[in-house]
Amino acid sequence: MLKIRLRRMGAKKAPFYRIVVADSRAPRNGAFVEEIGYYNPITEPVEIKVDAEKARTWMKNGAQPTDTVRALLKKSGAID
Repeated sequence: MLKIRLRRMGAKKAPFYRIVVADSRAPRNGAFVEEIGYYNPITEPVEIKVDAEKARTWMKNGAQPTDTVRALLKKSGAID
């Protein structure tokens, strides 16, 4: 099963996340299929960039977003 989830990047105490499509069995920072955006919680205001078309395509093909990613997709306007 494919999941749309966050992949942690950045330095210690300075997180930066990439929004990726990955197999649910893969580790958090392991192999992924495609990167569809990023989320930077450190900046003011918070920076969220998502390729809405890719996100919708993956969800139509059966990829399930995690709860956190679903909230980010709603906030960015990629899904309703």
